[in-house]
Amino acid sequence: MQTTFVVTILVGAPIVALLSIGTELPTWGARAEFAIRVGAVVWLLVALSVFAYAKRTQE
Repeated sequence: MQTTFVVTILVGAPIVALLSIGTELPTWGARAEFAIRVGAVVWLLVALSVFAYAKRTQE
């Protein structure tokens, strides 16, 4: 669980920052919503990757 959290922060923050450059985000609410939506996708991909890695190395 800690691995998922740390990797999501390290990978997700730059991705959210890069994707937000081309997006108009006029309010703090819009910025938060954008970060949550992109962050959720990043978290899901990281969680599945970490799970697959753990499953593969366990056997």
